[in-house]
Amino acid sequence: MTIQNLKSQNLILFEVISGSKSFGLDTPTSDTDIKGVYYLPKEKFFGLDYIPQISNETNDEVYYEIGRFVELLLKNNPNILEILASPEDCVLYKHPLMERLKIEDFLSKLCKDAFAGYAVTQIKKARGLKKKIVNPMEKQKKTLLDFCYVVQGYDSVTLSQWLAAKAFVQERCGLINMPNSKGMYALFYDQNNTLGYRGIIKNENSNEVSLSSIPKGEKEVAYLSCNQDGYSKYCKEYKEYWDWMEKRNEERYNTNQQHGKNYDSKNMMHTIRLLQTAEKILSTGKLNIRVSNREELLDIKAGNKEYDDLLEMADNLIESIENHCETSYLPESPNVEKAIENLIQIREDLYK
Repeated sequence: MTIQNLKSQNLILFEVISGSKSFGLDTPTSDTDIKGVYYLPKEKFFGLDYIPQISNETNDEVYYEIGRFVELLLKNNPNILEILASPEDCVLYKHPLMERLKIEDFLSKLCKDAFAGYAVTQIKKARGLKKKIVNPMEKQKKTLLDFCYVVQGYDSVTLSQWLAAKAFVQERCGLINMPNSKGMYALFYDQNNTLGYRGIIKNENSNEVSLSSIPKGEKEVAYLSCNQDGYSKYCKEYKEYWDWMEKRNEERYNTNQQHGKNYDSKNMMHTIRLLQTAEKILSTGKLNIRVSNREELLDIKAGNKEYDDLLEMADNLIESIENHCETSYLPESPNVEKAIENLIQIREDLYK
């Protein structure tokens, strides 16, 4: 099913403008994100074709099946709680049956871990982007040969240096394992190219070295160390970096480059916002997603704060959240029986 199917078959129960516009943090260049709740046609719900979530290709429009929506509300999922708590001016459509789901029935002390945990994820994202900005990777991908070294006395040199010094080529090299020595190999060379050595690697995409059959009596010319774990880590980071380069938001990236603080300022803004939201939930027992400190948060987004200062701010908020959780009158978790009862009543009315 698609979002268009939901609309053409009148399956939508709740639809809101979410994200920066619902938080009061939108700027002239902000996108419009749409979130919603739907129910499935009877034959799909009672059959084998249950679909818990539907989104468009860019993921800026996401809809949740009513049961999945309630399930996430019971976990105090930040995104889902914020959908249900959307300001009136952001609600595009609300089916009367959605009145059964009250935000106050779901707010609980679970939000401490749900919001703070999500905030920590945002911090990791910010750190990850910082690493990508500070340590760009060359487009030319390295091969396993770049992670090979030749032992020389008490030292070692890169394989490429050693080959160049000897006027050797890797294709005429032969390797055999060194017993009880992980990543260590005896290296032989076929000067006349008559012994059928398999080379050090088969091709530039090889993720392990090649081993050869060495004729009896041949003398090793060196000992080679191969850091295969290091190469595997490099390949993972290379893929992550160039996937990010391909998919990155150019405007957001340029903002991060311009403020020169080497972190994802938008992620850090949302980190602080999430923690402030959790603090308010636990101190007041209510969720109001429209922020009262717009300028402060947009200042963070603009990169006008030092990264370490933001981490300290986050740590202080987490400590405050812990303290408020101790004294909060919110329940430890939502009333599951009441939520399920309301869900059943909604579905009975929909499918009767």
